[in-house]
Amino acid sequence: MTVTTAHRGAPGWLGLVGFGAATLAVAGIGALAAADAGETYAELHRPMWAPPAWLFGPVWTVLYVAIAVAGWLVWRRTGLRDANGWRKEMVAFAVQLGLNALWTPLFFGAHWYGVALLDIALLWVAICLNVALFARVHRPAGLLLLPYWAWVSFAAVLNAVIWHLN
Repeated sequence: MTVTTAHRGAPGWLGLVGFGAATLAVAGIGALAAADAGETYAELHRPMWAPPAWLFGPVWTVLYVAIAVAGWLVWRRTGLRDANGWRKEMVAFAVQLGLNALWTPLFFGAHWYGVALLDIALLWVAICLNVALFARVHRPAGLLLLPYWAWVSFAAVLNAVIWHLN
C-alpha cells in the first residue's frame, strides 16, 4: 500500500469536503424522511431507558463528523480505486452509509419497525467490516468509527424493543 501524492495538500482538503457532503446527504435523507420524527418518537411505546428525542441530533452530528473524517483519512492513504477496481475500504464505507440512509425512512417514514431492525442489523455488520478494513489502513480512522458502532448497537436494541412494544 502506498500513499499517493494526488491526495496531499489542497486536493486532500477538497476530499474532506466530499466525505462531509456524503455524510451530510445521509443526514439530509433522514431529516426529509422523518420531518415528524419527534412526534412519532414521543407517541411510541418505549422502554424506560430510551433516550430523550433531543439527544439524537447532537449525537448524530458528532458521529457524522467522525464518519466523514474516518473515510477521508483512509481515502488519503488508499484513494477510491486500485488496479482491481473500487477499493474494498471505500465500498464498505459506501455500503454502511447507504444502510444508514435507509434506516430513518424505514423506521420513521414507513413505520416498518421490523424491516428497520433488519436494516440496522445489516448496518451493524457493515460498520464492523468498515472498522476492520479502516483499522488495517489507518488505525485512528478505524477507532473513529467505534463510537458510531456503539451507538448503532444501542439503537439496534432500542429498535428491537420498540418493534416488540408497538
